[in-house]
Amino acid sequence: MTRVCLIESKRTPFTRINTALARYSSLELSLKLLEKFLEQISPHPIDEMIYSSVLMDPRIPDLGRELVLRSSMDKRITGHFISNNCISGLVASAFVCDGIKTGRIRSGLAGGVETMSQPALLFSKKATQFFLKLAAAKTLKDKLFVLSSFKVSFLSPEAPSPKEPSTGLTMGQHCEIMAKEFNISRERQDEIAFLSHQNAAKAKKILEEEIFPIDDVKSDNLVRESTSLEKLSTLKPVFDRTDMGSITAGNSSPLTDGASLCFFGSEEYCNQQKIEPLAFVDGIEFSSVAPSDGLLMGPALALPKILRKFNLTISDIDRFEIHEAFGAQVAANLDAWERGFKGEKPIGKIPVEKINVHGGSIALGHPFAATGGRLLGSLARDLRRNNLKRGIISVCAAGGGAAAVLISRP
Repeated sequence: MTRVCLIESKRTPFTRINTALARYSSLELSLKLLEKFLEQISPHPIDEMIYSSVLMDPRIPDLGRELVLRSSMDKRITGHFISNNCISGLVASAFVCDGIKTGRIRSGLAGGVETMSQPALLFSKKATQFFLKLAAAKTLKDKLFVLSSFKVSFLSPEAPSPKEPSTGLTMGQHCEIMAKEFNISRERQDEIAFLSHQNAAKAKKILEEEIFPIDDVKSDNLVRESTSLEKLSTLKPVFDRTDMGSITAGNSSPLTDGASLCFFGSEEYCNQQKIEPLAFVDGIEFSSVAPSDGLLMGPALALPKILRKFNLTISDIDRFEIHEAFGAQVAANLDAWERGFKGEKPIGKIPVEKINVHGGSIALGHPFAATGGRLLGSLARDLRRNNLKRGIISVCAAGGGAAAVLISRP
């Protein structure tokens, strides 16, 4: 079976909601990134586009195909759309990589976007029923009859709910439960957040290598170089406001606007096109846990799964990119890997110097579907820059899901 190459990966700056990129819709921001990306990879042919988003716009049900149609891409290129919470970008990448492995395609783009500043708004169930009945009314008498049931509250739209459909709790509330269940202290969470910002601040110039500027926005605007453990300790808990709460805005990933794209091709394709890839994508694995076992504990299964598949240990891996949804989630999974989880054999302790060396999602931001692409590009460049062999990506997701990716260099 052919090897899959990560040829290129780029992203927009990641910016806090309602700031530098807030004026762009998901489609607009994606198009800006895509056109710059196409200029860089031209004239290499593309067979497929798989794109993703979590805060979906129902007016554009296939964002992947719409990007093909509205960009300078050949209109015969197929486009598909997927959505799977925080692992959406990696699911899109897996779709392309699987297509390359089976010979269905030779190359493809995978990406994702979130513009949390512009979520598609919804109406309540009663308001929706009212407007549907009004639209269906044919005569003036029928319309007046429907209008007689109108309530002012029908004009109040609702933002997409952050709650888990299966549990009714938000991800933050679930993570607060995890922090208590797995004995993750507030101090440890703040330490993870502090290190994330410190590493990101030191790596600002390095990080700009993976960014295409959008207009006058050239870098991420969420990194807090001046933060300290003392400042982080003063923040109040968000999801459990009692003295028992430990998750704050400071030790959580912020709401973020941003997009990312990755270009994949077979090894044969790269040879034919005379391309030197960034890295090989050796494998992508997915796992899930029951929310009652810890909503964000999927990585406790996914990462050991990919190590077993390739007969590797922690010492064989030079870098770990661990998505930081919350400091508590990172700490809980680190403990699970070291001690074992729900019958899973422990894989050992991951040295802190191998983890998120250029910062993580707490400092850089987390535009849900764009995070996977950021992690792939950042890890591949880190391996190349430092002449390292292997790296692993770990991402948790709502619904108890998770993904792990192994990449390597010759």
